[in-house]
Amino acid sequence: MNALPVSHYTVTTACGRGRDSLLAALRQDRSGLRHGSFEAGALHSWYGEVDGLEQPLAGPHAAWDCRLNRLLAASLRQDGFAEAAAALVGRYGAARVGLFLGTSTSGVQQAERAYRERDRAAARLPDWFSYAHSQSMHAPGQFARELLGLRGPCVVISTACSSSAKVFAAAARAIRSGLCDAAVVGGVDSLCLTTLYGFNALQLVSADICRPADARRNGISIGEGAGFAILDPGAREACALLLGYGESADAHHMSTPDPEGRGAIAAMQQALARGAVETAAVDYVNLHGTGTVVNDLAEDRAVCALLGETVPCSSTKGWTGHTLGAAGMVEAAVAMLCLQHGLLPRSLNTRERDPQLRAAIVERTRAARLRRVLSNSFGFGGSNCSLLFGSAA
Repeated sequence: MNALPVSHYTVTTACGRGRDSLLAALRQDRSGLRHGSFEAGALHSWYGEVDGLEQPLAGPHAAWDCRLNRLLAASLRQDGFAEAAAALVGRYGAARVGLFLGTSTSGVQQAERAYRERDRAAARLPDWFSYAHSQSMHAPGQFARELLGLRGPCVVISTACSSSAKVFAAAARAIRSGLCDAAVVGGVDSLCLTTLYGFNALQLVSADICRPADARRNGISIGEGAGFAILDPGAREACALLLGYGESADAHHMSTPDPEGRGAIAAMQQALARGAVETAAVDYVNLHGTGTVVNDLAEDRAVCALLGETVPCSSTKGWTGHTLGAAGMVEAAVAMLCLQHGLLPRSLNTRERDPQLRAAIVERTRAARLRRVLSNSFGFGGSNCSLLFGSAA
């Protein structure tokens, strides 16, 4: 495929708002994870919570109010992203700019609140609850489209943890097929009890802080986050280039990855093939690296089988937590920050490396000249996506 310029991007995580906040956290080995409870009665664990989301949406956007849409709106207002999107609309026209968004839960927390406040006698939810504006999977896409003034194709993808990596692939195909001239891509997921208790029921939530690749790792720390990027084939300047993407669906198990990583290998192979990049040319792999025993081992086998045991690899979920449907976009932003600033982030919170892992896990954050970075996002049900980014310098 022809390389697609990423002309602008932004990201919000527990490490702070905007690209500079995340970059500073990566450089300083400063995790955004905190120990405690997200809501009264919630699990006492570690969370990647974004601060400052208490203020309801007001005015013309009041109908869209929920935690997820507050996070989405805040992300669009930073790093000059809304202005960059407006310039894109001015260049191509609103009908020729597509929007592709990934999420795993949408605004289900609003439905949780409504259920707790329901009229039990009448078996009726509160009048303030609007499914179409919050819990509907299409709601964040419609809201982002409204905020940015877009009228092109609007697609919301929900494939668990690969959701907002797959938006890059979907947008690239839409541009190539002529459905739109440029695209805004992104991802958003917010904390909610559905995910916290759901993942805990699967015995995947750790009482300890997320420790990817660690010998004593035992689960994830759930986070929330949002991010957006602009794919513009006509951009004169770019932050990075989308060189290739790869997708696979191995359907090995509802929640457990293929232990040999065959679907992961297929996704990475496709990304490299689309970018016409040899395996030896990959300078860094941002691992999916959830911190669960089986996920880290399966991904390690896949990476070593395809790329060998010398390419630097690390997971950045020790900084942000696992942001689920937003993880693909958040880690795409990490990949682009690494390319722009020559950074190899370590596997934060890894205290004793698991001797079963053979990949070259980065154990000390350091400077490095990077030209090509692979970013992996692997979801439940074997929904795998790998993105290959290149330096625009």
